[in-house]
Amino acid sequence: MKLRFLGTGTSNGVPQIGCRCRTCRSTDPRDRRLRCSSLIESDGGTCVLIDCGPDFRQQVISLPSQHIDAIFITHEHYDHVGGLDDLRPVQLFQMNVYAEELCAEHLRQRIPYCFTPKDKRYPGVPAINLEHMEPHVSVRVGDMEILPFRVMHGKLPIVGFRIGQLAYITDMSTMPDSEWAYLDGVKTLVVNALHHRPHPSHQTVEQAVEFAKRTNAANTYLIHMSHFVLPIVEEEALLPPSVRLAYDGLEIEF
Repeated sequence: MKLRFLGTGTSNGVPQIGCRCRTCRSTDPRDRRLRCSSLIESDGGTCVLIDCGPDFRQQVISLPSQHIDAIFITHEHYDHVGGLDDLRPVQLFQMNVYAEELCAEHLRQRIPYCFTPKDKRYPGVPAINLEHMEPHVSVRVGDMEILPFRVMHGKLPIVGFRIGQLAYITDMSTMPDSEWAYLDGVKTLVVNALHHRPHPSHQTVEQAVEFAKRTNAANTYLIHMSHFVLPIVEEEALLPPSVRLAYDGLEIEF
C-alpha cells in the first residue's frame, strides 16, 4: 500500500498569513504545509482519502490520477471538511463519505444543499452519500479494510484509523487506554504534533515522540504541524531516527 501526504499543516496552514517567522519564511518547499489530508492507495488500486479540507482542490489538481473511491472523515472541524464542496468535478456518481453520526449531523447543518433529495437538489452540487461509521467496526472499500478507533481531541471524541500495519491519527490530545489494543503490531505511525508548547486539544512534538515510542512503530511521521515547528532540517535534527516530519507530497509505502 501507498500513502501520499496531501497536507501536513494545522488549521492555519504554513506559512501563516501575516507571519514572518523562520518557518514561514523558509524557502524549503517541505516547510510549506497545506491543511491535513492524505490519500491511501491499496495494491489493488483502491484509493481512499482521509479528510477533505479547504485545500483539497489545490492538493489533488496536479496528481496524475484524481480517482477516489471513498472519503473517511476524522471529525467535523473546518480544516478537515472544508473541501467537500469541491468534490463536484471528481465524482462520476455519488461519493461515499464515512463519518460518525455527530460529525455527519454537523455536515448536514453546514452544507445542507449537498444532502437534499435528488429531485430537489440544485444542479451541480456534489452528490454526497453520508455513510455511518463507528469505532471498532471495520469498513471495507474495495480491497482495503479501514478500522476506526477512538482518540480525543480535547473533550471532543474523534477517530483515528488502522489500515493494515498503518495507524493514522490527527488532532489527538489523548487516547483512552482501551484503544491501545488497536495499535498492536503497527509498523508505520502517522500522528499529530502541533508544536512544542502545551495545548489543550493537540499533542506537542515531545508528546508525539513519546506516543510513538509506546507503539514501537518502526517509522513515525508527524503531521498537523503549525509554524512553531522549526524548519524541517532543524526540527528533524532534534528527533529520534525513527521519527520524521511528514511533508506535503511525500509518498511512503507500508
